[in-house]
Amino acid sequence: MDVLSDVIAVMRTGHPRSALVRHHAPWAREFASAPGSAGLHVVLRGSCVLRPTAAATGRQAVDVGPGDVVFAPRGTAHVLADSPGTAVTAPPCEPGAPPRPAAGADRADGAGPATVLLCGAYRLDPQRTHPLLAALPDLVHLPAAPAGHPEPTAAVRLLAGELERPRLGTDAIVPSLLDALLLYVLRAWYDDAPLRGGRLATGWAAALNDPPVAAGLRAMHRTPAAPWTVERLAREAGLSRAAFARRFTALTGRPPLGYLTWWRMTLAARLLSTSALPLASVAAQVGYTSEFAFAHAFKRWCGMAPGRYRRAHPQDGPHRGRTSPTDGM
Repeated sequence: MDVLSDVIAVMRTGHPRSALVRHHAPWAREFASAPGSAGLHVVLRGSCVLRPTAAATGRQAVDVGPGDVVFAPRGTAHVLADSPGTAVTAPPCEPGAPPRPAAGADRADGAGPATVLLCGAYRLDPQRTHPLLAALPDLVHLPAAPAGHPEPTAAVRLLAGELERPRLGTDAIVPSLLDALLLYVLRAWYDDAPLRGGRLATGWAAALNDPPVAAGLRAMHRTPAAPWTVERLAREAGLSRAAFARRFTALTGRPPLGYLTWWRMTLAARLLSTSALPLASVAAQVGYTSEFAFAHAFKRWCGMAPGRYRRAHPQDGPHRGRTSPTDGM
């Protein structure tokens, strides 16, 4: 798998949530802090303002127009409103809360122009947080223009159609479309990184746009159990051993084999919590021929033995669940 697909597949857990929500001006909605969750809003019609909560400082309000996406990769608290000055009067929306009964997607706010939002929320395992997501801003604003990203737009159109008119297969289609939307948003953000920053210096945006480092990452993610050495990875990248090690460490913040070990343990944690595979099989899938060596490495990584970790995380695997057109984030 490629790096981005791998990262999302391993981090995701639980059930995604999605909603179509219509607000009439004046309105303001606060979204509570939700560590371990990621939230996403897309403006389908109208416009709004993304602004910090009253407790936050140092952030500026941002205008969000039709087709724009707002992504909170770490569940950072924020406010969406029709204008910068509209006061929040309702309790904060809890991203992990059960669906609230409602007669339809409309919610009584004011009597002014409508803003229609598509909202989604994902549960992410904080212990498996990849630095690729950790490197993102607390709140990502992806404008529909001028960059022009047709893939997120297409996913949004399909997702909105399923939520507006549920039909046979909707319960299976919506989670897949949410996955696609999340991946398209992240791809667009990292693809646009050179345009936003002019010249990339360090970090995962630079790593994913650097051909030698990206080649090394793809190799590790493609076959994590392979007997990788820095020299073998350098050959994949087309660099000398020393040049590759320096470049990889400078951009990702970890030496190549340090990242490989971290990724193997992250994969092992997912296998332990989502499958009944014997420990020997888990060890083999992440590159360990000895179950004892794997158990020692895993305990050093997370502070508990693999068996204990499995008992503490019973079947918290990939999501597939119902969605609701009246669900909020």
